[in-house]
Amino acid sequence: MDVILLERIEKLGQMGEVVKVKPGFARNYLLPQRKALRATKENLAFFETQRGQLEADNLKRRGEAESVAEKLDGLSVTLIRQAGEGGQLYGSVTARDVATAVTEAGIRVERRQIELEKAIKMLGLHPVKVRLHPEVAVTVTANVARSEEEAEAQAETGHVVSAEEQREAEEALVEAVIAEVEADEEVAEATENESAGPAEDAEAPSEEEEQKV
Repeated sequence: MDVILLERIEKLGQMGEVVKVKPGFARNYLLPQRKALRATKENLAFFETQRGQLEADNLKRRGEAESVAEKLDGLSVTLIRQAGEGGQLYGSVTARDVATAVTEAGIRVERRQIELEKAIKMLGLHPVKVRLHPEVAVTVTANVARSEEEAEAQAETGHVVSAEEQREAEEALVEAVIAEVEADEEVAEATENESAGPAEDAEAPSEEEEQKV
């Protein structure tokens, strides 16, 4: 089926081009989304009368998208999920999940703007493209981790924190807390002994008193 593109479609063509597409793609996506018109003589004539307005509208939308892209650039969103020893998620992270996380971060995007070929099923840092406009896209990072602490570690190191590393980190933290408590107890005990020392000396009988006795 031949259609007239009303906006740029990646890997398909620019606004105003007449391109051949599969009928299903046209009926299920391009036509209902008003991204294209059937390439009839009447529609071609209509497009030419509307070209100026369509191009102006496109420039306005692109400018708005570029403004949002500047805010999204470099954004990383954390998604907490349960996972097995090897980092395999008990479930998955979908385009909807990423859109929700980005929106909660303060920049509203829709699920259809998230270009995720397949759901994320592993822990780690995953680049995800956000298509804000046919000519504007930006990449955000989905930081998928078991906990906020693990997400912070992944962001710092750039790689997945394994379950073993997580356990080692937790054990090291416990040991550090125990060591700190023991050190505090030693300081308290030393302070107590220093305070008790002069008092005991004051109570002890002097040499002269011992001779009198």
